Formats: sequence, C-alpha cells, structure tokens
Amino acid sequence: MRGTIYQTIAFISLGSLIACTSKPSKPKTVADTRSCFEKLEPDAKDITKIREKIHADQKAWQLDTVFQKKVKREGFNGNVLVAQKGVVIYRKVFGMASFDRKMKDSLHFDSKFQLASMSKTFTAMAVLKLYEEGKLKLDDSVQKFIPDFPYHGIDVKMLLSHRSGLPYYAYAFDDSVRKVRIPPDNNQILKWFAQSRPKPYNYPNRSFAYNNSNYMVLASIVERVTRLPFDQYLKKNIFDPLGMKNTFLATTSNDSININRTYGYEGHRKVLTDYYDKVVGDKGIYSTVDDLYKWYRALNSDCFLSKKTVKEAWEPRSFERKGIKNYGFGFRMMLKDVDSKKPKYVYHNGWWKGYSTLFWFNPKEDYVVVILGNRKNGTVYRVKSILQIMEEDAEAGMLDDDLTTE
Repeated sequence: MRGTIYQTIAFISLGSLIACTSKPSKPKTVADTRSCFEKLEPDAKDITKIREKIHADQKAWQLDTVFQKKVKREGFNGNVLVAQKGVVIYRKVFGMASFDRKMKDSLHFDSKFQLASMSKTFTAMAVLKLYEEGKLKLDDSVQKFIPDFPYHGIDVKMLLSHRSGLPYYAYAFDDSVRKVRIPPDNNQILKWFAQSRPKPYNYPNRSFAYNNSNYMVLASIVERVTRLPFDQYLKKNIFDPLGMKNTFLATTSNDSININRTYGYEGHRKVLTDYYDKVVGDKGIYSTVDDLYKWYRALNSDCFLSKKTVKEAWEPRSFERKGIKNYGFGFRMMLKDVDSKKPKYVYHNGWWKGYSTLFWFNPKEDYVVVILGNRKNGTVYRVKSILQIMEEDAEAGMLDDDLTTE
C-alpha cells in the first residue's frame, strides 16, 4: 500500500518536472486565405495616413476643377477614375450613356465603354502570359501558328512592337468588306491576306508603324495556341481571375454581359456599327473605370505576371520620337530623357467610332488616370494639367498637352 502511494507521488512529481522544463506550445497561426490581389489593398487603418501623405483631398478638389472645365467648356461625356498608392482619389460620372430621345439614360459607374485601341494592352499581356508559361517564344515566326500566312520574316515581338511592316487590313480590304453579307472576323481577314497578298508597308523590323493588323494577328495566335476563342481565353485567364466582372469582348455571344453597355456618339449622333467590329485583338474590349483600376493593380504586382515579364512590355522598342514617344509591347511610354531606360509614363489611348479612351500611369509615383468617353472628344487626351496635379510640380511640363495618337 505504502509502495503504491510512493509510486503515485513519484509519477506526479515527474509529470510536474516535465511540464516545467518543456517549451510552451506556440499559438496556432490563422492561415491568410486572402487572394494575392486582396493582399495588395491597404489596411483600413493605413488609408487615412496614405491620403494625408499624398494630399488626396487637395488633389481631388483640383482634379474636379479640371474635369468640370472639360465637361462645361469642352463637352466631355464619360467616366473618370484617378488613384494613387492603392487609394482612389477621384471617381466621377459625367453625362449620358445614350442620347437617343427614346432611350435617354445617364451614365453610372457600371457603364461599359468600348476601349478601342486600349484593348491592345490586354492582347499584349495575353501573349506575354503564354510566353511566361512557355507556350510560345517571342522570336517564333507567325507561320509556326498560321502556316498559310503569306508574309515571312515576321516574329511575335515584331507584331507586339508594331515593327512587322504588314499592310493595314482596314485599307487593304476596303472593297472586299463592302461585298460580304457577314462582317469579317479575324479568320476571314487572315484568309483574305493569304488569297490576295496585299503589298506590305515595309520590310520586317525596318521601322515602327502603328498598325491594327499586328494585334489582329496576335489575337489569332492566342486562339491557335490555346485552342480557345479569344473572348473565352480573356475571360478565363484575365477577366475572371482579376475580378473584372464588367469587362467583355465585343464578339462574346452572351446578352447578359451587354447590360450597361454604352454606345459611341459624335455629337448627339449615334455611330452605327462598323464593318470591322468583329475583328478583335486591336480593339473590341468593353470595360469600366473600376475594372481598369483592377487591371492597373494587376500589372503593377506579381499576381498576374511576374514583374520581370511586365518590364519587357514597358521597354522602349520603337522610337516614334526618341526620348519622347516610344512603344513597347502593347504600351506606349515616355522617357524622362533620351538616356533613360525606365519610362516615366506608361499609357495607351484609344479611339473607335465615337469612343475616346485613355489609360495612363506613372510607375514611380504609383498613380493611374483612367478616362473613358463615349462621345468623340479630344479633351480626353489632354492630360498635362492632370499630371501636374498628381505630381504636385511642374515636371509634367515636358509633355505636349494633346496626345491624340492611338
């Protein structure tokens, strides 16, 4: 009996000793289930500090003064968003989605605008995504994907940087397009190229020449590599993953996503459909200012493509005016001076059948300007006063005040 008591006491003492000498267990950590893009958003407690640091309220007031002038004096009609360092500074709607007497409707933040040539930024990134995944190379020839393509010596990077020398399809087939009942799509344009072989504009890689044919061919290459229609590839690999719920391609046959779609106007006259509306890659994407802000955040993170790959898109490759205007892969850019290797500004404009659009950002200062207009108006491209506000100095004076080039 006594032995049993001693054994019990010894066991309790040993257990106490082990408990005292063992390390305390670490508290369990809660897994961070947020997506990569959600992690980019500043915490609520930091937003106030960021707004104070970038003088957000002052900039918002100044920006409103500029845009009210664009509306009242210059006839701007559209939506605007300006953001910096993860904080939206200015976001506003001006005017009408439709000027038709029977269908008059005001714009709102879910209004979808045709991006026109701004769509090229998506086409370029779709190609670079396939490049990053090892599904194509930048020096691959067009014939690797489109065997009967009649122009040789052209590779993917020449298409991306508008250095292919290809003829412009809209001019080459002006007569053909008027004789067909069904508007041509990319495949039909490629067939016409193979059949009639219009004279090229220049030799491959000889010079820069901005040309929608390049991006039509690139979209067709994406389709052949992925075996998906271009609209489905964009939705599956870009729009849906980035949460761009109000963005779609014009060729998408789904009426539900056409809700809140705007129409282009010249004055109060609606611009009718064009022969080439079904040709995509060079144009054709509809989106909103909020979705394009998501696009900006994706481009400036490692969540969509690696920064190394995106950097290739923002490397000057075609000097329109050396040190002033340059073209990379799907983006225009401006350098601070002729010796700079990093762009001060990255941007792309767009114009198509009444739509005037602009997507402009400064990588160093981390701000973006998105302007979407559905009534033809050159004021969309006059950004000098906006940049001076965002940079709080006169450095933006290096710019011309009109960037009407697509």
